[in-house]
Amino acid sequence: MQIALAPMEGLVDNILRDVLTRVGGIDWCVTEFIRVNDSLLTPAYFHKFAPELLSEARTAAGVPLRVQLLGSDPVCLAENAALACELGSQVIDLNFGCPAKTVNKSRGGAVLLKEPELLNAIVEQVRRAVPAHIPVTAKMRLGFDSPDGALVCGTALAEGGAAQIVVHARTKVDGYKPPAHWEWVARVQEVVKVPVFANGDIWSVEDWRRCREISGAEDIMLGRGLVSRPDLARQIAAARAGEEVVAMTWAELQPLLRDFWVQALAQLTPRQAPGRLKQWLAMLTRNYPEAVALFGIMRRETDCATVGRLLNVPLPEAA
Repeated sequence: MQIALAPMEGLVDNILRDVLTRVGGIDWCVTEFIRVNDSLLTPAYFHKFAPELLSEARTAAGVPLRVQLLGSDPVCLAENAALACELGSQVIDLNFGCPAKTVNKSRGGAVLLKEPELLNAIVEQVRRAVPAHIPVTAKMRLGFDSPDGALVCGTALAEGGAAQIVVHARTKVDGYKPPAHWEWVARVQEVVKVPVFANGDIWSVEDWRRCREISGAEDIMLGRGLVSRPDLARQIAAARAGEEVVAMTWAELQPLLRDFWVQALAQLTPRQAPGRLKQWLAMLTRNYPEAVALFGIMRRETDCATVGRLLNVPLPEAA
């Protein structure tokens, strides 16, 4: 069984990847998508999204990181994938699932599910461009506005050379509205010989059990569920092993919040840092009543010194 941390644009950056992978239970994680248009990106651009490339493509906890690319030009994607491998990426992941309108309008993400031939061409070109020992993986949704083409798309990816396929069990039009249609994960797995990961609406151990029963998938990718419950992967791993599931307490979560804030101050501007912290804190309110109270106090706060005091973290002396 593998448990992966999903790539979520504007949310799961290197700071949150670092904090969440320290909790345990996560086998690998993925960058936010790196947009490829018609040029070869610079190493600095890759390092902006994946500073872990400077540390053997692993988080501080030792969890492997995959570089994810998004685009529609097979040749350009292949060239950038080759560069990412030169910079240290051990796996190349391709995004065919982003539902954002701006991304889809510029021919990226889930809109490409309308063109299975192009999906196949992209994976095939990237597979040829990167070293043989570097796996190429892909993430897809069930389709753009209907799951009718999911099996064709999954087959196109596998035949193109994808070593694993993550299926977010909704269409683009579904967005993030429940429910996730896990039964389609099983259907995709029936037509491909590579491992298929289930993704979507796994918020708890109970959800994971239902997902496994319906999808038949042993491998999963966790997104919002893991961000809102940082020990969810660890809980699922324990349940899978038949061990006692012990949930992380708010007191145990405090050091993670403080460290997130310290890293945010170091890497982001004083204007950006409070917003990133509140973004994560808002998601934690789903499972922690204490987060509801703290978010209520902090909601409109923009002063870094005040945010730090609320977290019992003083500003760095240099500031």
